[in-house]
Amino acid sequence: MSEKIHKFIQNGMYILLDVNSGAVHVIDKMIYDIMDTFDGTNDDDVVLSLRDKYDEAELREALSELHELIKIKELFAPDIDVPPTFSDIGIVKSLCLMVAHDCNLRCKYCFADTGDFGGGRELMSAEVGERAIDYLIEHMGHRIHSEVDFFGGEPLMNMPVVRRITEHVRKREKETGKVFKLTLTTNGLMLNEENRKFFNDNNISLVLSLDGRKETHDRMRPDAGWHGTYDRVLPNFQKMVASRDGKNYYLRGTYTKYNLDFTDDVLSMADAGFDILSIEPVVAKDMPYAIGESDLPRIYEEYDRLVEAYLARHREGKGFFFFHFNMDLSNGPCVAKRLAGCGAGHEYMAVAANGDLYPCHQFVGRERYRLGSVFEGVTDDKWPEYFRHSHVLNKEKCRDCWARFFCSGGCHANADLFHDDIREPYEVGCAIQKKRLECALMVQAVLAMEKEQS
Repeated sequence: MSEKIHKFIQNGMYILLDVNSGAVHVIDKMIYDIMDTFDGTNDDDVVLSLRDKYDEAELREALSELHELIKIKELFAPDIDVPPTFSDIGIVKSLCLMVAHDCNLRCKYCFADTGDFGGGRELMSAEVGERAIDYLIEHMGHRIHSEVDFFGGEPLMNMPVVRRITEHVRKREKETGKVFKLTLTTNGLMLNEENRKFFNDNNISLVLSLDGRKETHDRMRPDAGWHGTYDRVLPNFQKMVASRDGKNYYLRGTYTKYNLDFTDDVLSMADAGFDILSIEPVVAKDMPYAIGESDLPRIYEEYDRLVEAYLARHREGKGFFFFHFNMDLSNGPCVAKRLAGCGAGHEYMAVAANGDLYPCHQFVGRERYRLGSVFEGVTDDKWPEYFRHSHVLNKEKCRDCWARFFCSGGCHANADLFHDDIREPYEVGCAIQKKRLECALMVQAVLAMEKEQS
C-alpha cells in the first residue's frame, strides 16, 4: 500500500507531509504522535492509545482539526492516476548537444571518461549541430518553447560551432515562431572576455562547475597536466557573473567521500560572491571517492548543518538560493512531471558529436541505448516507449515511497549504472534525496512562517 503521509523531525521541527496533495503541515508533538495511529476513521483508537499521555479533550480537538484537513484534501488525499499523456505518442521538448567529446580537465569523477565518453575525442560539426536544431523543430509538435543545452566534455573547446548553432537557432526562431532557451555548462578554464560577451549578447544561461573550497576543487578537478584549476576558474566565474548582474546562471558543485563536510564548500561559494548554488553527491562505483551506504549517517548530519547555516545566512540578510532547498509548496509541478521527472528518452534526448541520439547526456557511449540519429530519426522505438512508461507508478521500489512525487523516480542513468535497469533506483541516491527533501520541506515551511510574521 502506498504511503499517504510522511512525518518527520527536521532541526527540531515536527512536520507532516500529505504525499498525494503535496500539502505540508508544521505540527506539534501531540499530532506527531497521533499520526502513528490515525487513519482518518479511527478517532476512538487514537484516544485510547494516547489518553495516558495527553488530555482527551485536547486529543479530540486535534482530531477535529485533522478531519478538516481531510475534507479539503490536504490529508489522506486520493491517489493520483496516470494521466492519458503517458499513452500518447510523445513530442521532443529539449535536446542536449554534446558539442565536444573532449575536455581540458581531468575530473576524477567524470561520468564521461574525462570527456570522450569511452570513445575517441571528437568535436561536433556545425552540420550535425544545425541538423539537431532542425530535428527538434520537426519533432516538437505544437510546442512554442523548447530548450537546447550545450554540453560536453567542455563545450568551449568547440566555441566556433557553438556560435554557428546559436546563429542557426536565432534564424530558425524567426522562420518558425519557435522560442528556444539556450544553456551551456562550462568548467570555466576558457571563459574569456570574448566568450562572456557572446553569452550575454545571446542570452545563454550558464551552469558553472565549481566544487567549493580550493582544496576540494583542486583535488577532484585538475587540468590535463594534473594541476589544480581553482585559482584560474574562480576569477573567470566571478567576472562572468558580474557581467550579467548576477543573473541567468547557477554554480554547481559535486561532493565526494573526501568532503562530507560539504556545508563548508557551499558557504565558500557563497562567500566568493555567488548566490545561486547547488552541490550534488558524486555517483560512482568501486572508487575510493565513491559514497556508500556507510556514509549516509554522516551525510544526514551534514544536511542538518547546512539547513542551519542556510537559515542563519537568510536571517542575517546574506541569503542565497540553494537549488535543492527551493520548493514551491503551494503550486507544485503538473501530474505528468511529478510522475516522470526529466522526460529522458522520449521528451528529452542527447545528441552525440556524430549526431547519434541517446536518452540523455549520461547515456552517451552506452551503445545499447542508442536511439537513432538526427539524420535518420529514432530507429529503436522500444527505448522511447520504455522510458516513457518508466514513471514512479511503474517502479516497484518507487510506487510506495513517500518521496515519489518529488524525486519522480530518480535518475534513470544512475539506476542503469548500478542495476542495468532504469526501473530499479540507485538506493544510496534515493536515501540522500529523501533527506534533502525533508530539509527542503522544513526550510520552505520556516521561510513561509517568517514571511507571515514579518
